[in-house]
Amino acid sequence: MSEGWTKRQVTALLVLADGTVIEGSGLGATGAIEGEVCFNTALTGYQEILTDPSYSKQIVTFTFPHIGNVGANEEDQESLGQGPGAGAVGAIFRADVTAPSNYRSAGHLDAWLKARGIVALSGIDTRALTALIRENGMPNAVIAHDPDGNFDVEALKARAAAWSGLVGLDLAKDAGSREAAAWDEMPWVWDAGYARQGEPRTHIVAIDYGTKRNILRLMAGLGAKVTVVPPTASAEEILALQPDGVFLSNGPGDPAATGEYAVPVIRKLIEADVPLFGICLGHQMLALALGGKTEKMHQGHHGANHPVKDFTTGKVEIVSMNHGFAVAADSLPDGVEETHRSLFDGSNCGLRLGDRPVFSVQHHPEASPGPQDSHYLFQRFFDTIERHKAGKQAA
Repeated sequence: MSEGWTKRQVTALLVLADGTVIEGSGLGATGAIEGEVCFNTALTGYQEILTDPSYSKQIVTFTFPHIGNVGANEEDQESLGQGPGAGAVGAIFRADVTAPSNYRSAGHLDAWLKARGIVALSGIDTRALTALIRENGMPNAVIAHDPDGNFDVEALKARAAAWSGLVGLDLAKDAGSREAAAWDEMPWVWDAGYARQGEPRTHIVAIDYGTKRNILRLMAGLGAKVTVVPPTASAEEILALQPDGVFLSNGPGDPAATGEYAVPVIRKLIEADVPLFGICLGHQMLALALGGKTEKMHQGHHGANHPVKDFTTGKVEIVSMNHGFAVAADSLPDGVEETHRSLFDGSNCGLRLGDRPVFSVQHHPEASPGPQDSHYLFQRFFDTIERHKAGKQAA
C-alpha cells in the first residue's frame, strides 16, 4: 500500500490479524496496541472523532487525506475522561501532519496525540485500506510506533491474531463515569466558548456508558439540570434522583455484553414510566430491553455524511454516525415502532415504544462533528417529558 511513495525510514506498522503488514511513519504515542480498524469519512472534526468514547479499542482510518492542519485545542474534546476508555487507541492518516494553521489551535496534533496516548501512523494509501475494509470487514490489528524502526514483526502478527475483538466485550465500565456528577456546560458559542447554565427547568439523569460532552451540552442548553451517573447505576439509585427523564448514552463495545447489567436497569425504568431517550449504544440496549436483538456490522457506519429517514416526519437528514453494531429491525417485537432507517443500507436507526414515553436513535444528533439536522431530537425529548408531566397532572 505504500507503493509510489518516496523511500523513507519505516517508524510505524499496522499489522492485521491475517498477517498483512502495512508500513508508514509514526507519530503520537510510541508502543503498540490492539484495536479494530475502521474508517471514518468525515472531512472535519478529527479531535471530536478521536475523543469519542464510542471509538474505544478502535483504530480510526481517516479517508480525508489532510488531518491535523488546524492543530489541536482543549475545547474540541468529547470524552469526559482521559483514561483507556476515553476514545480511539490509534489513528491512520494519508498525508503527514503539517504545522497547524488556525486561530483556535493550542498546539500540534502530534503533541496532542502523545498526551492522549494515541498511536498514529501516516504515509499510507488510505483508499486501499478503506477498500480492504469494505471488502473484508473491519479487521483486528495492532498499530505500533517506534522512532528507531525496531519491530518484532512476528510477535506483532501473533498479537494481532490473538486479540479477541469487540464481540462480547463490555467497554462501558472503562468509558463511563465512575461516580455521579452534575453537568452545567452549555453549547459552544463563536468567540465566546462554553457558557454555564443558569436556572434549569427540567432534571435529566444521563446514564454514562461513554457519553459525549456535546450531548450533555445540548440538553443543558435546552434548560436541563443534568446529573451524570455511572453505567452500573441501579434503577433504584436513578429513580431516587427524581428525574423528569433519563438519557441512555452512546458508548463502546458489544451492546449484548454491556446489556448483561444495563438491560435489567432499563426495563425497570420503562416499568417506572420514566421518559427515556437513547443514542447509539443506548439505542441498542433499549432495543434489547424491549425484546429485540443486535448484530455485528460488516464495516460499520462511521462518518458525518449518512442519510437517514425519519418516518415520523417524512424528512431525510444527513447525520453523524459511529457504530459497529446495529439493531436487527426484523427482531423488534409488536408495539415497538421503527422510526428511522439508514438510506445507505436500510439498517435500523431509531425506534419508539407505542404506549410509553420512550424512544431512541442509532445516529449522533449532537453533531460533534457533523451536520445539525438532528438537533430537533433533543427538543423532541423535552417535549415528550412535558407531555408526560401534563398527562400525570391531569390524571
